[in-house]
Amino acid sequence: MHRRTLLPGLAALPLLPRAAAAQGWNPDRPLRMLVGFAAGGSTDTTARIVAQAITPALGQQVLVENRTGAGGNSGDRGGGPCRAGRLHAGHGLDGHPCTVNQSLYRSLPFHVARDFSAVSLVALSHSLLVVHPSVQARSVTELIALARTKPGGLNAGTGGLGSSQHFAAVLFEHETGVRFTQVHYRGGAPAMADLVSGRVDLIFAPVVESIQQVRAGQVRALGITRKERAPQLAEVPAITEQVPGFVFTSWLGVFAPAGTPAPAVARLSEAIQAAMRVPAMRDRMAELGYDAVGSTAEEFADFQRSEITRTAELVRISGATVE
Repeated sequence: MHRRTLLPGLAALPLLPRAAAAQGWNPDRPLRMLVGFAAGGSTDTTARIVAQAITPALGQQVLVENRTGAGGNSGDRGGGPCRAGRLHAGHGLDGHPCTVNQSLYRSLPFHVARDFSAVSLVALSHSLLVVHPSVQARSVTELIALARTKPGGLNAGTGGLGSSQHFAAVLFEHETGVRFTQVHYRGGAPAMADLVSGRVDLIFAPVVESIQQVRAGQVRALGITRKERAPQLAEVPAITEQVPGFVFTSWLGVFAPAGTPAPAVARLSEAIQAAMRVPAMRDRMAELGYDAVGSTAEEFADFQRSEITRTAELVRISGATVE
């Protein structure tokens, strides 16, 4: 891997229960978007933006609900948001890192490519390397030098095992030879809260979870994981300027359970694609550090298959496994 661009999939997943899917689309029943991370994190924020955007096109209310724990696998009462067809009331949309979890967990009762139908790739997400103001480093180079003087002495907060924060830090360690002590939370929002309070030293936080704290001076941004600087944060260097080739991108997409009628999948896909083409939406997503995408179901299915292979390599590098 000469180019260090890795994309763990943090997916906002519409799960239409099989019974409901078989009956066809029911506009009188709300869609529920179940997010497997704490409110205020990047997946939650994006889910709410998407829910609001597609509600008019679908002609029915889209509700967002947060259920945290188990790396996103505990998003529903029946064993996790990847358990297609386990919700019994209304339609459901669930969010969690299914593509990562396929390689991270030793045993899963599903396979993301087999048990789900891709709907649309929503957006690409980038991260900021942010530190508490007390950390004696004002650049990525200085942080690397500091970390090398005390291996494991700096605490890196994450949104949980297998989260983008976790794997961005793992990749950074792999590329630079430093070692952090990783502290896993149930979502990016509580991790950021502890960074602001000084309980952890640094986070590779999605821009949406960190840009306000950076602008308020509560944390210091040392770099961004894009290939180039972000227009809304032009003063923050790309990490690759100091660690050549270091690029880290995560993604968010929408799925339905296998067997969902093609017209329902197409309707969801078209609504998301249309929402991502609206200039105001693209501007809003850019402000939060996202590149709005929107894709056909077929394009997203191809992308997902390639990501399962790619994220397996990232899990191997991390050495992380979950029973």
